[in-house]
Amino acid sequence: MGIPEKILEGISELPEIKQLEVLDFVEYLKIKSEKEENMAWTELSISAAMKDLVDEPSPYSIKDLKETFS
Repeated sequence: MGIPEKILEGISELPEIKQLEVLDFVEYLKIKSEKEENMAWTELSISAAMKDLVDEPSPYSIKDLKETFS
């Protein structure tokens, strides 16, 4: 018996109110998983966009600053 079948068997033995709690939790996990996947893609996109800029020398120096704080 696989995991989905075990989950279904366990849920079927619960009262309906508890089944609703399980459903809420499943929906929460789906949303969380989607957010984590989107975050991974965002991080990948940013790192890919910045990869060529890491070693690029800056055209500015300290002398270009108009204000300094100490």
